[in-house]
Amino acid sequence: MARKHHAADEIVAKPRQVEMLQSQGKSAADAVRVIGVTEATYYRWRQEYGGLKGEQVRRLKESEAENARLWRAAPDLTVEKLILKEAARGNFFSIRGS
Repeated sequence: MARKHHAADEIVAKPRQVEMLQSQGKSAADAVRVIGVTEATYYRWRQEYGGLKGEQVRRLKESEAENARLWRAAPDLTVEKLILKEAARGNFFSIRGS
């Protein structure tokens, strides 16, 4: 089953909708069902993005994606750095074959 990716504005608006529906007398489970996400998703969003605005959520997601990209790139760069250190010290075989 394909996952739906919600926009930052939706992530901010949907917990507010749940709070509004709860103030009108609906239970939390019913209110969450109305907005179309699972209860786990609602509670995770409320915990992570509780007091943020749409633009702040967008910037947070962008920075998390950039951080993940950099963490994936770091091991490759470390290996390259070690190879270059070895080459700079002269610990390599001559290609000419003298």
